[in-house]
Amino acid sequence: MAVLAAAPQSPAQSDANRKPDLSPEERMNRRFPQPIRVGDLVGLPVLDDRDSTIGFVRQVVRGSDGKIQLVVPYGRWFGWLGGPFDRYRRLVGVPLERVAMLGPQVAALDMPREDFDNAPAFDARNYSAVPHEDIIRIAITRR
Repeated sequence: MAVLAAAPQSPAQSDANRKPDLSPEERMNRRFPQPIRVGDLVGLPVLDDRDSTIGFVRQVVRGSDGKIQLVVPYGRWFGWLGGPFDRYRRLVGVPLERVAMLGPQVAALDMPREDFDNAPAFDARNYSAVPHEDIIRIAITRR
């Protein structure tokens, strides 16, 4: 009978052996970004990590820094419901690096629902709309 033992490690030692966290851009590049026409993104549902619909892509915008965001109406209690519930929703900018295509839907991979709750309302002053004919690259994923 063989017995294996290991010396206990302090948390500092185990942290030193871990790889550093990847930036959102690095994570996106590892998810095989594919070209997509901007107009094909508009209207797609955005899902959280439980595959619940958070909202629908209303617009694709580019900031003054060149980064692309998806503008999604979000409401904590009434989700994507429209009509009389529109007053309970606010526009949220979702960085393209934090989402991926999941079939005919957009999955918020690196942005949990709590981040949507805490996100500031989208301010269009520093952004310009990306034309529907433009081609951008978005990550792909599967569950």
